[in-house]
Amino acid sequence: MSNAMYNKMWHQTQETLNSLLDKESQHMMESQSNQIFISQMLATFYIKYVQIFRNLEDVYDQIVHPQKRILIRKILDGVMGRLLELKNEMVELELTEFHYFDDILQDLKLAPQQLDIPIPKYFLKEKLEVIKGREKILAQILADIGLDIPDKFSQKYTTKSIPLEEAVKLIQIAERARQGRLRAMFMKQIFLQEYRAKQARILGEKVIDMEAAALRIQKVWRGFSQCQKTKKQREEEMIFLGMDPPPLFNEVSATIIQAEKVSSLRNETQVKHEENYRKALVTIKNDLKLIEGPDIKENLQDQIRHWFIECRNLTGTFPEYPDVEEGGSTIIFSNKTPQQVTEDIIANQEEEEKNKKKKKNKKAKKPKKPKKEKDKKGAKEKNKEEDEGWKMSPSVFLPTMEEGNNVYKDLWKNKDESWNFPQNYDPELIKQEKRKELESEIRVQVDELMRQELKNLKLAVDREKEYPVKAGKKKGGRKKKKGKKGKKGKRGKKDKDLTADRTIESLYKELVEEGLLIQALKVNLSDYIGEYSYLGTTLRQVSIEPMPSLLDVRQLIALYGILPLGSATVHEKAPLVKSLLLAGPSGVGKKMLVHAICTETGANLFNLSAANIAGKYPGKNGLQMMLHVVVKVARELQPSVVWIGDTEKTFYKKVPSAERMMEPKRLKKQLPKILRLLKPDDRILIVGTTQRPFDAELQSFCKVYQKIILVPRPDYASRFVLWKQIIQRNGGIITNALNISCLAKITDGFTQGHVVEVVKGVLTDRRIRQQTYKPLTAGEFIATLTSMSPVYQEEEESFKDWYAKTPMGKKRALALMGGNTEKEKDKGKKKEKKGKKEKKKK
Repeated sequence: MSNAMYNKMWHQTQETLNSLLDKESQHMMESQSNQIFISQMLATFYIKYVQIFRNLEDVYDQIVHPQKRILIRKILDGVMGRLLELKNEMVELELTEFHYFDDILQDLKLAPQQLDIPIPKYFLKEKLEVIKGREKILAQILADIGLDIPDKFSQKYTTKSIPLEEAVKLIQIAERARQGRLRAMFMKQIFLQEYRAKQARILGEKVIDMEAAALRIQKVWRGFSQCQKTKKQREEEMIFLGMDPPPLFNEVSATIIQAEKVSSLRNETQVKHEENYRKALVTIKNDLKLIEGPDIKENLQDQIRHWFIECRNLTGTFPEYPDVEEGGSTIIFSNKTPQQVTEDIIANQEEEEKNKKKKKNKKAKKPKKPKKEKDKKGAKEKNKEEDEGWKMSPSVFLPTMEEGNNVYKDLWKNKDESWNFPQNYDPELIKQEKRKELESEIRVQVDELMRQELKNLKLAVDREKEYPVKAGKKKGGRKKKKGKKGKKGKRGKKDKDLTADRTIESLYKELVEEGLLIQALKVNLSDYIGEYSYLGTTLRQVSIEPMPSLLDVRQLIALYGILPLGSATVHEKAPLVKSLLLAGPSGVGKKMLVHAICTETGANLFNLSAANIAGKYPGKNGLQMMLHVVVKVARELQPSVVWIGDTEKTFYKKVPSAERMMEPKRLKKQLPKILRLLKPDDRILIVGTTQRPFDAELQSFCKVYQKIILVPRPDYASRFVLWKQIIQRNGGIITNALNISCLAKITDGFTQGHVVEVVKGVLTDRRIRQQTYKPLTAGEFIATLTSMSPVYQEEEESFKDWYAKTPMGKKRALALMGGNTEKEKDKGKKKEKKGKKEKKKK
């Protein structure tokens, strides 16, 4: 895909974004009362933003023009943030983390795959060297301690030296076995020869009918060839109907290989253009300084002198020159013509006169307070009226997107770029930027000169001297500032740095050695295989709450975990998610998702599981030190993920006697404090995983974890895709002999972990080699499954029941109950009370 194509794609995306922003601004003002309409509107906006996000991500990744990329990046971050805001709105409205868009997708003619949240490639691209460097350091530390995992694996396959006699014996055994096999083959051939001769002697008496023999051979051959033809026709029909993939479907085509080469070349040119742009920023500024600097200085001095004279003519005195803190002469001359400056002077004079009159009438103005109170009451009443209808909450990201969109319209929409075929930087744009910078730098110098000139003028013309009062005022001002500094110092004492004397590198090494900072497995979010839930909305319309699909879970991980951790601007302004809980049965991929968050964002992984911190940093002070070091390193080397595995142990209702020595509840009181310490600019996410959330004390558990995601066992569609992909990934070849549909049906209740275990058990190296003449069958996998226990319906129900007790679950349940049921309950209570009263009377 050429540069022109990506430019075209960008222009089209900007147009759709522009129309969407117009719609958004319309709906922001309106208040709605129909909940179905609101949820449909939010879902439509959400889906459209996802499409814009997908396109912009591709464009930002592939466009090579450095100035365009700066703008696209700004809009891309805005779109990401808006997506998270809309998601938050939808969650608050529908009181559920999972949303189903099948009906809207149908209206918009979109495939469910287009709902996938893409993970921007710049998350890793822009800090690839940092991540690689950190991985090297981590691997080195682990190797020094002897915890280097790859070495342990390689030790298994190291060859041992054998004595010569044993080696000779082994060769002799192998050779004798080979000779024995050859002798057996030879004997078999002799036996067959004798057998044939015997048969010929017996049949020799009978006359062989040649025609009958030929007919027999023809029958067999015709039957065989027709069978082959029918088989081929059937395969062609299945391909035509779209039931089977066409031949060479899974093979990578030459065009894809070519496209990958082009994109890698484009990435190289991107880097070159970025470097050229950075150099140009410096060189163009220096050139401007030499050529235009003196003219700018003269113009500014003339302007300020003219202002002195105008002020003197109009007011009779020279003006006061603004301080450096106020901004110097920029306050007076910011985008103003000399005429506007003179008008300002006159207006200031009139204001001063008015102020003098106001000071005299101060006492008369005091009894105006009741009016304010009335206004406040009026405002409250208005708010109540507004609250009746739903209004979209104000967005932080809409202004940035609108600003970016306006820059696009003014600069790039109709820009003629025929001269810039290689898409390098535009020098004129840099000149415009740098002129402003240069002017502000020169203005500071000019201000200093002109202040002196104004003093000289005052001395010469008005014979004024500087009074010491002003100096006193300034001193007073300074004193106030000193006081502020003192306050900051006090705050600093509260958050005492326990390791002020140590470097981050030494703390990092200590955490690795203690096993608190671990190496994340290289797993992408796309490796979390699953299928969409195609009937979500339909089931909800019949008031059946569907179980979320694996891809719904994947989407939530991308929204709550990966996007905010990857982009600092999104994390600072979007609805803040500090902690996530992944709850689900064993083997559904909770830990894999934690590792995927780290892989996709290049985050550090801290393991604060109860079992991992047992016996480390003992005592109260030790615990405080441990958390301080973890938070400090996580902050310095952000993004970071703090993982607490089997997190229910930290919040046990009752600690089992076997685990008392481990002190699993050490972190219970500390976790809320850590959450309070985390600010929007700290890209740190606390992720808990649990198989038994019902063992935890619910209230404190839900206080720590803002977002609770139930990870379900895979449904039929997900199991079908899962079996297929995992068999292929482990070297299996799928043929018609292997009934995957049957496998998916039988394994209802089994998790991804079970499937992986079974496939790895069956597909040994020997079995993979045998596939050419002995294709895989479903029976082979079923035999291994019999020894495993699935996730039973009761266990899934217990997870659902537990979720119904969480804050979000309670709200959802109340919303589903609706107002009618509450009214009926009230009626029932009233009847009971009446009955009781009547009994008492009797």
